[in-house]
Amino acid sequence: MGIKATPRSTPAAARSRTPRSIHASGHRTGLFADCPDLIGTPFSYAREEEIYGEGEEAEFVYRVVEGAVRSHKVLSDGRRQITGFHLAGSLFGFEQGEVHWHTAEALSDTRVLIFQRRPIERAATRSAEVACQLWSMATANLRDAQDLTLLLGRRSAQERLAAFLIEVDGRFGRTGTFALPMTRRDIADYLGLTIETVSRTFSQLEEEGALRRAGGRRITLHRARLRHVVET
Repeated sequence: MGIKATPRSTPAAARSRTPRSIHASGHRTGLFADCPDLIGTPFSYAREEEIYGEGEEAEFVYRVVEGAVRSHKVLSDGRRQITGFHLAGSLFGFEQGEVHWHTAEALSDTRVLIFQRRPIERAATRSAEVACQLWSMATANLRDAQDLTLLLGRRSAQERLAAFLIEVDGRFGRTGTFALPMTRRDIADYLGLTIETVSRTFSQLEEEGALRRAGGRRITLHRARLRHVVET
């Protein structure tokens, strides 16, 4: 069963099971350096565990410390559309309205910091620096939504997958080598493709020398060739 936040001061998860990270260290971290009263509580989620569900009250905001999170909506025909992947350092769950528009689930064993939303909003009214940082987060989320629209608008599966891998590489620091935290089905549901098409396209890009796979989900990119796929 997924773990869901309730309209109280702590997520239901903190009451329904033993939070490993809280009891292990007791460590608490601030959200903004110039606002030390915005303290987050560390918490752990297991792979595939629900963090919050679509339509639930958006009382908490989350920052990924380790691991990865996906957000998604279920369409009217029952299909799942993944709307974003949140990697280490990402802030998610900050909604414009009072409820969550998406469901969020841990892609792997994941550690997060949980912040109450209301104190953040109050801090923004008192501190221009906090307000500016929240604005930057909001514009980053908007940019992510625009990037997804551009990805879905690309003509071919190769273009979509190549652009996606370049984006993920950028979020991992442009090292060119990384382990994908998401499955091929996750990628398919993000790019609007079938899992068979994603698997076939990975093989095509590898045959063309645009990437190299090394067991599991670890890949090495040939960025110039991937960009050529995107730009042609």
